[in-house]
Amino acid sequence: MNYIETTFGEAEGRPVKRLTLSEQGYRISLLNYGATLQSLVLPNGLDVCLGYDALADYQKRDGCLGATIGRYANRIGGAAFTLNGKEYRLNANEGENQLHGGAHGFDKRVWDYAPVPGGIAFSRVSPEGEEGFPGALAVTVTYTLLRDGICIRYEAESTRDTFVSLTNHAYFNLAGHGNGSVLDHTLALAAEEYTPAGADNLPFGRLAPVAGTALDFCTENSLGARIGDALLAPLHGYDHNFALSGRGIRRAAKLSCPRSGVSMAVDTTMEGMQLYTANFLSARAGKGGVQYEPYSGVCLETQRFPDAMHHAAFPSPLLRAGMRYDERTEYRFTLV
Repeated sequence: MNYIETTFGEAEGRPVKRLTLSEQGYRISLLNYGATLQSLVLPNGLDVCLGYDALADYQKRDGCLGATIGRYANRIGGAAFTLNGKEYRLNANEGENQLHGGAHGFDKRVWDYAPVPGGIAFSRVSPEGEEGFPGALAVTVTYTLLRDGICIRYEAESTRDTFVSLTNHAYFNLAGHGNGSVLDHTLALAAEEYTPAGADNLPFGRLAPVAGTALDFCTENSLGARIGDALLAPLHGYDHNFALSGRGIRRAAKLSCPRSGVSMAVDTTMEGMQLYTANFLSARAGKGGVQYEPYSGVCLETQRFPDAMHHAAFPSPLLRAGMRYDERTEYRFTLV
């Protein structure tokens, strides 16, 4: 494996580094700011991950492009929860709710890092009370190059009972970043149910079948085929959590681009996946000065269910003190 380290800037009084790994035609660039996947270049030369060339964009722009999300991915209603009889007030950053761990979540932190066999391990300790969460949480996120893609492994341990849901917020465009809309991409999802949500995108706490709706990707369909459906209108596209079938590491999704012939399989141990078609990604310059705008990428965020601590019918996101959180997601590519 080839490894190159360069300086990308400075944040929190610490150096931010760009770490580039390459092997068997695959090349990924990672930042220790946000434990971020900045680029993912395939053997055919396509960079299929949206990102920026400057640290300032990661610091100031919304969208969390390629970043690690925590402590809790997606939304927590009322920016609060009760655990072991005590109420915890979180920092709200989306109206009255908390989104993606708060205004200074894991995506806005400088991480420690170290090379490991085949990849890079990022680590940090989220201190007691950070963004309102209980417990000091020691987190490691490891990116590993595979023969046909990458694996992201998420590990964590807390000093106190807490809630944890970690994910990566990569925006994929299998035609190459900056090469237009992803609405022609086709998607298959191993999910027969989803979590219906209200206007604030907080789930009601129940599952509903995808059959007969615009959310049915049990059979492969294009992202744009039903983008105008009334079910999607409030969010201007897809921004929905799916309940993935099965347990353990298994195939959750397959995304394909008819223009490039590239396909990406997503395997995961997680129970949920947020499908987001970048509906709210405002026009902006990305890497190399290319233009990004709504539908320029698609996120397949493997996760615990959003707001799961408030819904007994959902799988519990509780991490007990001293217990180990250990999940992984693999992205495997097929090229024509």
